[in-house]
Amino acid sequence: MKESSTAGDHGKLVDRIRAGDGTAEEELVRYFSPRVFAMLVARTRDRETARDLLQDVLIAVLRSVRDGALRDAERLAPFVHGTARNLVNNYFRDKIREPKLEELSDDCAGIVQQDMLEANDRERLVREALQTVDETDRQIVLMTMVEGRKPGDIATRLGLSSEVVRQRKSRAVRKISDYVRQVSQPSPGQYPA
Repeated sequence: MKESSTAGDHGKLVDRIRAGDGTAEEELVRYFSPRVFAMLVARTRDRETARDLLQDVLIAVLRSVRDGALRDAERLAPFVHGTARNLVNNYFRDKIREPKLEELSDDCAGIVQQDMLEANDRERLVREALQTVDETDRQIVLMTMVEGRKPGDIATRLGLSSEVVRQRKSRAVRKISDYVRQVSQPSPGQYPA
């Protein structure tokens, strides 16, 4: 295709591509590559990204032309530039969605290990505290807090009234909380001043 091509030349080129002419595809690539590449470099400010996007643009344009998606063959140039604009916009949209990766500090493993130890310690304390309440209260607490059951459902399962379930749950939670608080507070003289 000559350097100063017209819409009529573009129309003929599109017709040749639709007819399966491989040299016509090469002409399209040769003609539009420098123009689209310049636009992509200007938009991305990164030659490598622009090269990758250029390949995507040319593939999309050739596929669209072959499939007949370009209705007006003489509007090839605006179609190519519109495709390039859309793909670069998609690139930036996807780039914004990418999570930002940050380097973890060397002491991060120690922090995670400390958190795990504290979580294990809290779990042990809660298990101990659960043993301080009677079996029915323990069932009520576990059905409420672990299984997410409502007082009416628990009452039906245990043969109690909903009000009794609420009262027993409240009393058991208070007793468990007091136990955890008492055990987790250091006793006087436990730590040197």
